[in-house]
Amino acid sequence: MINPEMHLIENIHKAKGIPSRNGYGHGLVKLGEKNKDIVALCCDLTDSTRVGWFREKFPERFIEVGVAEQNMISIAAGMSSEGKIPFVSSYAVFSPGRNWDQIRVSVCYSQENVKIQGAHAGISVGPDGATHQALEDIAITRCIPNLIVLVPCDAVEGEKATIKAGELKGPVYLRFGREKVPTITTEKTPFEIGKAEVYRKGKDVTIVACGIMVFEALVAAEELNKEGIEATVINNHTIKPIDRETLVMAAKETKAVVTAEEHQIQGGMGSAVAEVLSEEFPVPIKFVGIQNRFGESGEPEELLEKFGCTSKNIIKAVKEVLENKK
Repeated sequence: MINPEMHLIENIHKAKGIPSRNGYGHGLVKLGEKNKDIVALCCDLTDSTRVGWFREKFPERFIEVGVAEQNMISIAAGMSSEGKIPFVSSYAVFSPGRNWDQIRVSVCYSQENVKIQGAHAGISVGPDGATHQALEDIAITRCIPNLIVLVPCDAVEGEKATIKAGELKGPVYLRFGREKVPTITTEKTPFEIGKAEVYRKGKDVTIVACGIMVFEALVAAEELNKEGIEATVINNHTIKPIDRETLVMAAKETKAVVTAEEHQIQGGMGSAVAEVLSEEFPVPIKFVGIQNRFGESGEPEELLEKFGCTSKNIIKAVKEVLENKK
């Protein structure tokens, strides 16, 4: 059953579709209103990344860098060293894709207070195709020391994550998609960096998801319940630092785990979960996500189906992992 403490919307099937990146735009404006040291930088993608809303309200605190992601990070690191709190925005394939070295050395090694938005991440970017579908960004960011990695599940949580990132000191990577996703959380839904949230409780299997796959996990849990399979659903929005305690507790209760993410299985959120459980409490585990391939052009729903990122794929994985559990 849905955990009432999570204050999710009453009917997830009637959830309003809003791009999670909208939450970033709204959160950044709210931060700017509270703190004059908040600044924003972008690489010629202000509308798409929603940083344009900040530019409109605080033009004197916005820098258009142009198509130069490496320069953007270097500028942000310098501004941070002078006491500013820079938010840098681009598509995830470009940032952290093209400027990984600058993020690693100029920001994370130096522990600068820079926040990095990777927009248009995942296969659901759609028609832009493989070159613009970041399917590896969780892997290349979570391995960098000092860098917090957040993957909000919807626009409401995206706003909370952005604000929380701006309020803490240190490097943060925030991952957002392009397409509209069901807004299942509310203002009352808990959000704390480093704390996974148990959205649904069950005794048979645990589904750990992040980003748009949280909604798919809840849909899968509803369908499984009709077959007598009770699933715990965890929104693991913080990939790093990962909530070991919640994951281990759930694994001990259900003794079977499925992970779900809109990202390559290798090195992603599922790998992070497996690292924890292999040390603390090994259980059968299945991974739902991109299977070691590049994306392609198509409509978002078609691509999610083709690349195995739907509730149907989660249901299949649950049934397979329960066989292993026996």
